[in-house]
Amino acid sequence: MSDSRAADEAIDWQPAQTYAGYLDLDRLLGAQHPRSGDRDEMLFIIVHQASELWLKLFLHEIGGAMQGIAADALDDALKVLARVGRVQAQLIEGWDVLATMTPAEYARLRPHLGTSSGFQSAQYRELEFRLGNKDARLAEVHRRDAGAYARLQTALREASLYDLALGLLARRGFAIPEAALARDWRAAYAPCADVEAAWLAIYRDPEKYWDLYDLAEKLVDLEDRLQQWRFRHWRTVQRIIGTKSGTGGSSGAPYLARALDLRLFPELWTLRARL
Repeated sequence: MSDSRAADEAIDWQPAQTYAGYLDLDRLLGAQHPRSGDRDEMLFIIVHQASELWLKLFLHEIGGAMQGIAADALDDALKVLARVGRVQAQLIEGWDVLATMTPAEYARLRPHLGTSSGFQSAQYRELEFRLGNKDARLAEVHRRDAGAYARLQTALREASLYDLALGLLARRGFAIPEAALARDWRAAYAPCADVEAAWLAIYRDPEKYWDLYDLAEKLVDLEDRLQQWRFRHWRTVQRIIGTKSGTGGSSGAPYLARALDLRLFPELWTLRARL
């Protein structure tokens, strides 16, 4: 038997890698379990499942950007942050699909949701912690899920994306206060005049500090899109249930409206009034 024929037969014995197998489509497409018998429930389930998949990618890419910033590999981090923007666009568009559900359609399936709520998304909470919205109380709803709770505690203890960016500025020679560089990462970040001054110097001479300027604008893009996502969430909830309380005990639209006032990278917004 020739070597070439033996090689061909060896290949024939290898199990074929199929599209469905690689993507595990049997499990993925079999993960929708409507409970109401109403045809609109499939829309509700798939939009939220798709959002969780995009959140998983969001977290994955933010982790890569954070590693790049921490390692002074800023070109890599900037590329990843550009991809994050496209992921966020997909998340924002998801609300447009869900908003096609009318109040009457949602009312038919709502009793079947029980105490489940988007407020219970461990991935979204971890993402907020990674981006700097630290509040240990928000992790408590996940205490019964040991894996999710452990991930959230890790995210609370570790530096956020913005904390790492400030560390990069310090390594580049900017006067970042020690209080901003060696603090309790579990606490929410407090705005600092010296940090604003450092970013302001970068914005006043973007050619000299181009990569840091680019980083700052990508952080602004990220926060802007996050607020767009929150706004679309708020408006979709208002459109479907008005001022009713949300499932799972959340206050619904009022809670979402308060989230619109959050600032993750405060100095990048306040410095604009000084340019």
